[in-house]
This record gives sequence, structure tokens and C-alpha cells, in this order.
Amino acid sequence: MEQDLGKFENLESIIAWLRAPDGCPWDREQTHASLKPFLIEEAYEVLQALDDENSEKLREELGDLLLQILLHAQISAEEGEFDMSDVPRGIATKLIRRHPHVFGESNAGNAEEVALEWENLKQDERKQGDSLLSSVPRGMPALSYSHSIQRRAAGIGFDWDEFGGIVEKLAEEVSELDRASTLQQKTHEFGDILFALVNAARWQGVDLEEALRLANDRFCRRFRYMEESCREQGVTLGDLSFDELNALWDEAKRKLDS
Repeated sequence: MEQDLGKFENLESIIAWLRAPDGCPWDREQTHASLKPFLIEEAYEVLQALDDENSEKLREELGDLLLQILLHAQISAEEGEFDMSDVPRGIATKLIRRHPHVFGESNAGNAEEVALEWENLKQDERKQGDSLLSSVPRGMPALSYSHSIQRRAAGIGFDWDEFGGIVEKLAEEVSELDRASTLQQKTHEFGDILFALVNAARWQGVDLEEALRLANDRFCRRFRYMEESCREQGVTLGDLSFDELNALWDEAKRKLDS
């Protein structure tokens, strides 16, 4: 194939060829629905590359994510809905419209003013009768969804005046969990605790989804250290006492987190 593979239009042609009758049988069979798991997976692999601060891996994973976008655009073009050129045109139009302080006559002196203007513009775009929360995708991970709906509600003033109120609310929810007796009640109260934690994280500028993902990664690295240490000593991890496991965990923390 004699062409400049760095040109976007050539990548579009490759995707169209893969979907053509003489293309790839697997690619031809794909639909919007069948590709959804791959889109989610590739997005998380981009996040992993960012967490690892691996620029080479990031370049590769962004390409894999772009492939998913192009496949969806190609399928839509084949069905006569829109083509790939409509995608950058749509986002470019939206970016210009939502940045009047850059491309228009309004002014925004700091990030807070930009965020407020952004929310006001989105409100103007919203259809009559639509909820402020209706455009938040319900398929998002629950923590991210919670953060998004709380942020939007806070944007119109439905928020705590100070962080101390959130801490008191969190303590109240923990107390209610302690009094819960049925599984249904406990599920309800755990949800309220998580919701309050998301609010606390938002106030502190913490992305709770990322915080938990990084905590999971730390746990896995420490646990793998424990497993490797046991293999080197010829013992089985499951045969250790609770105190021995805790001591090995503390060792993993010292070795890996220092």
C-alpha cells in the first residue's frame, strides 16, 4: 500500500476498505452495538497509559481509540446518517460557540468564569423542558456519573456553603448505615455514603474515579509483592496467619511506596 499513512484521509480510506465487500469479514460484521465493549475497553486503556505516564503506550492507545471512532462514523455513513467530516465539523462548531471569550466578544478572566459561561451556554442549548441532568450519560461508571450530576447541580447554586457541611453529612450517613438492619436498607445507606464521598472529593478537586483506580493499582502491586515474596521463601500466601499477612503487607508498602 503506497501512501502516506500519517494522513487522516488515508486512515479513513483504510477503514472504508475494511468494511467493503472485499474487505475484512470481521470488520464487515460489526455494528454500533457490537463495538460498544471495545470503545469502553480502549478508553480505559488510554487511562492506563496516562496513569503509567507512558507516552509511547499513550500514542498507541489513542490510535486504538481513534479506530473505534472511525468505525462508528463509517457505519453511520453506510447507513446514510452522517459521515466522518460531520464529526469534526460538529465539535469545531460547538467549541467556537462555547468559547465566545476566545472567538467572540465576551470576556472571561479566569477558569471559574469560563466554567460559569460554559454552563450558561449549555443551558441555552438545552431543549425546553429538558432536565439539567438529562445529557449526562447514564452508562457512565457510577462514581463519575455521580460527580457529573453533582457538579451540574452545583453550577446553578444547589451546593453546600462550606466543606464542613459535607463532612457532617457523611458522618450522618455512616450513622444511618450503622442503624440499617435489612439488605435493602444497607444498600440504600451505602449509596448515600458513596454519594456524599463523591461530593467531598468534588469539593477537594479530586476525581474519585481516578482516586479509586489508583488505589486499586496500589493494592494490586502490593499484593503481587506479597505473592512473589512468598514464592521466594517457599511458603504459601494462604497458609500465613492474619498477623503475618499484615506484616508482609506493611513490608510491601515500605518497599513499593518509598
